[in-house]
Amino acid sequence: MFTIGDFAHLGRVSVRMLRHYDAVGLLLPAHVDPASGYRFYTAAQLQRLNRVVALKDLGLTLDQVRVVLDEKLSAEQLHGMLSLRRAELRQQILADESRLRRVEARLRAIEREGAMPTDEIVVKPVPAVRIARLTATAASYQSEDIGPVIQPLYPELFERLGRAGVTPSGHGIATYESAEGDQVVVRAGVTVAVEPSAAYDFEVVDLPALAEAASIVHRGTMDGVDTSYQAVAAWIEAHGYKQNGFAREVYLNYGEGDPADWVTELQLEITKP
Repeated sequence: MFTIGDFAHLGRVSVRMLRHYDAVGLLLPAHVDPASGYRFYTAAQLQRLNRVVALKDLGLTLDQVRVVLDEKLSAEQLHGMLSLRRAELRQQILADESRLRRVEARLRAIEREGAMPTDEIVVKPVPAVRIARLTATAASYQSEDIGPVIQPLYPELFERLGRAGVTPSGHGIATYESAEGDQVVVRAGVTVAVEPSAAYDFEVVDLPALAEAASIVHRGTMDGVDTSYQAVAAWIEAHGYKQNGFAREVYLNYGEGDPADWVTELQLEITKP
């Protein structure tokens, strides 16, 4: 048998926690010395300790942990519960990281307020381009609404292109349109060189040429794109232009390698009022 200190060390918990588990009847010592009151545990009790700690990490209260343990869950059942919780925690971490990137982007935008971009914006014509695309609807144009909608579209699009034997001939291009209320129609596309066909389970369309577009190159993930959008907005207003519709996002280098090196061109159609 092991002293409470040794058992705590082996189980990677505190002595205080073991005493609390004893007090609430969740993990009783195998033996208590009647003279000294010292608690002793067996190696077999580590199994119950592992389950207690794991269930606590799932977010259960100690009363709920006791109920679950009394039902004598199998190792397989407990593994399934922990795997689900692990997936939830990973998703939460990803969401928190995305939120942090958006906060950082807003901070950068605030820091740049009043600093007018001069050489970042290029005015140019954009030729018509043929793309294959899939469409979905986002709740709004906020990054946290757009990202979860557009991100699954591209793997699905490339899978469908592969099944159809169609090879992309250029960059990915995303376009957006207003929908009912705050909703936005999201279209994830990629340049192709094939004719439209009813046999495809995706659209093949021609994006029209833009006579004039204000273009800015954004570097990094799209979580930080707000700074680039606001820079081009300031330039458009300062130079007396009017923006027509949403920007096209041309993914020149996106999704591979260091995210800091990803490159997206934003193309906003502009006209003189």
